[in-house]
This record gives sequence, structure tokens and C-alpha cells, in this order.
Amino acid sequence: MKMKCTNFNLGNTSAKVRSDVDSRWMKTRPERCQSANWWQGAWRSLISYLVVSLILLIQPPAIAASNLALPVWQVISGCELEVGGLSGYPDITERVRLVGIDAPDVDQAPWGEMAKQHLEHWVGRSAIVLESDAESRDDQGRRLAYVWNNGKLLNEQLVAEGYALAVPQPPNSKYDQRLAHAQEQARLLGLGIWDPDHPMRLTPVEFRQQQR
Repeated sequence: MKMKCTNFNLGNTSAKVRSDVDSRWMKTRPERCQSANWWQGAWRSLISYLVVSLILLIQPPAIAASNLALPVWQVISGCELEVGGLSGYPDITERVRLVGIDAPDVDQAPWGEMAKQHLEHWVGRSAIVLESDAESRDDQGRRLAYVWNNGKLLNEQLVAEGYALAVPQPPNSKYDQRLAHAQEQARLLGLGIWDPDHPMRLTPVEFRQQQR
């Protein structure tokens, strides 16, 4: 009896198997890369979110100047106040410059002291509300604001009664027309610095220049 010998080509079979495995690996490799990239992106997003959340927790709450009643700690001059609460903490104070006007310095007698006393009278013991314009600070770092108290714009009130000058300070021009009108009325009525018998001879700017 003759036995047939089947010739198994193991070498070819092994090569074919390797080829199939390599082919499947090449097909799945892009998918694995995409998956790895997705996880990297997810981790970056999570880390960024945690960092931003931590910063927001550390920082004091931002306060809109026009929405909060603030205590006045001190009246410095006829156009400058020391106000608390702007940073979110009542005991931390900040200087506020009334924008759109200029009042005599305290040393410019008698007008400076009169302007300061008049602003103290209008502020009283009540809280004030600040309203910002296009530019929020001056070159000295003071906050620029329109100051409201009991529905009255104190910047305008000081000008209307002759204790300050209306001085345009662009780009802050929200109430320029109101301030100019108030000044014209005070001038026509001869109030305060416009008193024809005792007028203010030097503007606040001219007085400061002489003091240098």
C-alpha cells in the first residue's frame, strides 16, 4: 500500500498569518492614535478648567461700580473722595476722582476749603453710588467716576452751586452737556467762584502750576 504524503507548506502559512496580523494592526493603528489624542485633549481641557476655577475662587468678587452703594471714608478735596468697598471688602479703601469737573485744592483759599466742605455736606453720612465712563482711571491710578447720592449727581451739583469748574476729560464725556449747562447757570447767577465781588482769580490748574 502506498501512502500519500501531504506536503504542508508551513513557511508560506506562517508568512500569510503574519501578513494578516500586520494588516489588521495597520488598520487599527490610526484608531488607537485617535483615541490617544482624544484622551490627551480631554485631560488638557480638564486641567484648564480646574486652573480657571481656582483663579476665580482666589480672586475677590468683581463689583460693578454703578450697582453698589459704597461708604465714604474721607472727603479729600472738592473733587476727590476716599471710598471703601470697591474691591469687595468694606475696610479696603480707594481714592475716587469726580470726573468731568475740577475743584480748587484745599490750599487755594478760600475756595478749596469751601468746595471740600460743600462736598462733605452733599455726601453726609449716607452711602454713594459710582458710575463709570469710558476710561475708569486717571494717570495717578485713581478711579474716575460720576458720584450719585439720593438721586443727585454730585459732580453736577458742585458745578451748579459754583464750587467747581466743568472740565471736559475725554473720552469721558457722558455728562459733559449737563455739566456745561450747570456751569453757565452758576456763572449767570454769580454763585461761588463766579461771585463778581469775590471771584476766583486763578483756575485750579493755574494755581497748581504756581505752587510748583
